[in-house]
Amino acid sequence: MSKPNTKPDEAEAEKPVITRRLDQVFLDLNDVAQFVARFFREVFVPPYEGKEIIRQCYAVGYKSLGLISLTGFITGIVFTNQSRPSLAEFGATSWLPSLIAIALVRALAPLVTALIASGKVGSNIGAELGSMRVTEQIDAMEVSATNPYKFLVVTRVLATTLTIPVLTLYTMFVGLMGAFVNVTANEQTSFPSFIQEVFGAITYLDLFSSVIKSFFFGFTIGMVGSYKGYNSSKGTEGVGKAANASVVTSMFLVFIEELLALQIVSALRGG
Repeated sequence: MSKPNTKPDEAEAEKPVITRRLDQVFLDLNDVAQFVARFFREVFVPPYEGKEIIRQCYAVGYKSLGLISLTGFITGIVFTNQSRPSLAEFGATSWLPSLIAIALVRALAPLVTALIASGKVGSNIGAELGSMRVTEQIDAMEVSATNPYKFLVVTRVLATTLTIPVLTLYTMFVGLMGAFVNVTANEQTSFPSFIQEVFGAITYLDLFSSVIKSFFFGFTIGMVGSYKGYNSSKGTEGVGKAANASVVTSMFLVFIEELLALQIVSALRGG
């Protein structure tokens, strides 16, 4: 006699734990790929929701200026203080402006900006969209013939992608001002001399690479926050998990992207 047909749920339960987890990982990756692909399909199709994009840029950029200003300024001061003893051992404290400029422009400013935005903006997007999902506001938009993905996701991802590079440039400026305050207080370096050494140390490749990777950082932060919030569930608990997952995942991906960008830029410099 042939064995009776096994129900799908029973067949799934009979799989080893590792196999079930791998299946879930691939299913999640497929969902992410479809979510990202939908963005590129809809971003170029009207309506473009210009007012909402501007509003989101304001929320991402202007409302983050205070925290970015404080963090960037402190970063410049702290990095200068930490670098001075090492250079003083070789009698090279005059190199401080050049060292600070290279560190801020190449790595610190983009990374600090992205991490601050991951915590503030990413969690905001995840919690906002998550609460809209669990209160069925997104479902209501679908019923009313409005495209919620277009209005909620595309606008936020575009806002973070466009705004994070601007915030990165601002962080560079604020960090250099913090470094100048520290350098002029200890080495009595004039502002013209400081600026001359700063711009003598950095290149167009440094600025260009930092801005480009900031675009990717912004896209990642917006996309992760939107994905986690848009697909959240389980009521208020799901909203908290969406906000937390947005921060953790976006920070992890930012570090991965920073590592990849470092390898690419190093290869370009070597060439």
